[in-house]
Amino acid sequence: MSALIHVTLELDDIQRGVLSPRPTPYAATYLAFRIDDRAQGRELMRRASAAATSAADTSSPLGDTWVSVAVTYRGMEALGVPRSSLESFAWEFRQGMAARARALRDEGASSPQYWEAPLGTRDVHVVITAIAPDPPRLEAAIDRARPAYERLPGVTAIWRQDCYALPTEKEHFGYLDGVSHPAIEGSGIPGSNTLEAPLKSGEFVLGYPDELGGVQTPQPAVLGRNGSYAVFRKLRQDVAAFRRYLRDNSAGPEDEELIAAKIMGRWRSGAPLALAPQQDNPALGADPHRRNTFLYEQDDPMGFVTPGGCHIRRANPRDASVAGEVRLHRMIRRGAVYGPPLPEGVLEDDGADRGLMFAFIGAHLGRQFEFVQSQWMNDGVFFGAGNAKDPVVGAADGQTGYTIPRRPVRRRLAPLPRFVVTRGGEYCFLPSLSALRWLGDLHD
Repeated sequence: MSALIHVTLELDDIQRGVLSPRPTPYAATYLAFRIDDRAQGRELMRRASAAATSAADTSSPLGDTWVSVAVTYRGMEALGVPRSSLESFAWEFRQGMAARARALRDEGASSPQYWEAPLGTRDVHVVITAIAPDPPRLEAAIDRARPAYERLPGVTAIWRQDCYALPTEKEHFGYLDGVSHPAIEGSGIPGSNTLEAPLKSGEFVLGYPDELGGVQTPQPAVLGRNGSYAVFRKLRQDVAAFRRYLRDNSAGPEDEELIAAKIMGRWRSGAPLALAPQQDNPALGADPHRRNTFLYEQDDPMGFVTPGGCHIRRANPRDASVAGEVRLHRMIRRGAVYGPPLPEGVLEDDGADRGLMFAFIGAHLGRQFEFVQSQWMNDGVFFGAGNAKDPVVGAADGQTGYTIPRRPVRRRLAPLPRFVVTRGGEYCFLPSLSALRWLGDLHD
């Protein structure tokens, strides 16, 4: 790993959406655009540079409200970015998410052929995201962004997804969401786990040293530095099937909640099994200073408290002994709920489209997002569990059950159906504010 070097991030040039945790509660909107006229696409970039919020802008009149602007590889082509610059970007980004479907286990019902149009096609060029604490302020944020794309007939709005976070911070399966985020050197934003040392800036922001001491900077530097990669995925959740699985595999309501905790690694209140192994502790789950401060290796190396195969231990093994260096695969994850909640107690699907808009931010698409998605979420070799998949978001085959380590005899649950299906997504680049201006000033 690289030596300890103090890094000062150029926060006034980095989009706020790269580093800032989302407000609680919040509302969000994703807007996708196609560029049909290169000159007007460049004008969109010029205008977007004024609409986007910088990471230094944390005390704006709108409070926890900001706008982010992301560009796909096809969007970079549509803007006329020189070939030499395009080829300096990560090859996963150049291929795009749909082309990476097999590596991401987006197969069967999750295959790109079934994705919601126009996601995964050549038409998605720019994605503008607005974040705010509530719908009125979200509309204010959208109004702030609207001048960037209005009256540009060569730029067409082709997709919109409205999202929200409930005051309870719960997602559709009933779990507290948005609990964990890493500390990043130079950001000034504390991480959620005080036991985890801050990660190098270059793990999340291009142009700075990463954990291996390398510096990834697409060229020219004015385009690549202070940018990041973003992954957007629309994930449909089968809430009724999840509820039926818990009911059918439990001996009663208390056991049902225990199974739910063993599958996730946390009780639905957000309290981790690592700190509340026997029963839920809602006060702990509500405490952002305590609910994520724990490790695994010393107290629970075999997973008798927090199973090695549960969702949160797969997503971030922390200090557990697994194949690979955990710090090289850390990600910034953000989720936003879409669609109406399924009423409490309902066990049959009502046909409504509901789920999670998942966002990943990082400087290494391959060893961060793709590695975690393919290896930790959809395999079990890294912790000695063969081909077992994540019980919540994994590409379950309906043949493999879930095993809960337990003394004297482990507990085996029924084969897992697939609870989450990919409805589409995109690999994007989040340019710096100066890079947005550079894109706007391109000439043929």
